[in-house]
Amino acid sequence: MKTTLRKLFAPILNIFESGDGPYAYKQSHRTILKVVGALFLFLSTAVFGAGYVYAQAGAILPGLVFLAVGLTCVIVSTLGTDRAVSKMWGNRS
Repeated sequence: MKTTLRKLFAPILNIFESGDGPYAYKQSHRTILKVVGALFLFLSTAVFGAGYVYAQAGAILPGLVFLAVGLTCVIVSTLGTDRAVSKMWGNRS
């Protein structure tokens, strides 16, 4: 299942998994990335909900941005390699 999902999300993962240089990785970075992704997904849900309740079409753009950031964080933290997680953090040794 994981290999199928990695193939499906390869365009996103290839961006963060590219490179040959050294990188600094900690397991806590992956955990924090999952939490941050979940928070962005919650925030996008709240923005879409508030936009719907108050009939504001202007909530669509921030909701989509938060959704894209949240999904990217969740995808990289669950399916990405250690290098991808490290690249999301901007860590290099």
